[in-house]
Amino acid sequence: MNGAFSFGSYCPGDSPLHKMDPRAKLLLGCAFIAAVLCAQGFAALGVVALFVLAFYAISRVPPSKAAKSLAPLLFISLFASLLNLFVVQDGATLAQLGFIRISEGGVRQCLFIGARLVLMMMGMSLITMTTMTLDLTEAFERLLSPFSRIGLPAHELGMIMGIALRFMPQFASELVTIRRAQISRGASVAGGPAKSVRMLISLMVPLFASAFRHAETLSAAMDARCYHGKVGRTRLHPLHFAPRDGVAVAVIALLFAGIFAVNALV
Repeated sequence: MNGAFSFGSYCPGDSPLHKMDPRAKLLLGCAFIAAVLCAQGFAALGVVALFVLAFYAISRVPPSKAAKSLAPLLFISLFASLLNLFVVQDGATLAQLGFIRISEGGVRQCLFIGARLVLMMMGMSLITMTTMTLDLTEAFERLLSPFSRIGLPAHELGMIMGIALRFMPQFASELVTIRRAQISRGASVAGGPAKSVRMLISLMVPLFASAFRHAETLSAAMDARCYHGKVGRTRLHPLHFAPRDGVAVAVIALLFAGIFAVNALV
C-alpha cells in the first residue's frame, strides 16, 4: 500500500475515541462540521483548533499519520481558499492586474476559509483513523435503517461506503505504480499544461480499467459466496452505546457553547 496516502485507513489503538460507538462518532462528526460552520471569526476557529488538538492528543494518533491523512485533501482547501481570494472584493486594494483585484477582505476570507476547511478535514479524518471500516459501515447502515421502511436501501448504501473506504488506498497505490510504469517506458512527466493533461489521461485510463476489473472480481466473489444482502447476517460484537459516548456529546456541546460565546464577544 502506498504509504503516502492514508486517508480512510485505520490506526489501531485503545484510546477512548477508539472505543466509542461508531454511530456516535458519525453523528458527532456531523455536529462538529456544524460547529465549525457556526464559527464567524478567527477567534472562534481558534477554539475549534484547541478542541481538535485535544481530540488528537486523546486518540494518541501519531502526528506523521495525521499529516499523511490530510496531505491528499489539502489541494481542495487551497483551491477553495484561492477562489475567495479573487472573488471577495472588500477593503483596500493590495494588488491589481487588469480585472484581477486582490483586496484586504479577499485575503482575510481566503485565510479564514482555508483554516475552516483544514479543521473540518482534521476532525473528520480522525473518525476514520480511530474506527475500523467494518464498524463505520455497520454504523452507517444502522443510522439509515429507520429509512428502509420507505424504501431506502440502507444496507446497500453502507456497503458502498465500506467498499469505497477500503479501495481508496489501493487505488492510490495503483496510481503510483502505473505512473512509475509509464515513466519506465519513457513517458515524460515534465512540460506544459497540455503535456500534463496527456500524462494524466495516460494514468486515468489504466486506473479506471483496474477499477472495473476489481469491481468485476468483487462481484464474482460475492456471487460465489451466495451473498444476499443483510438476510441472515449476524455480528460478533453488536454495537451499543456507552457512558463515554455521553461524555463525547457533552464535549461537543461545550464546543458549541465556546464558539457561540466567542462569536458574541468578538
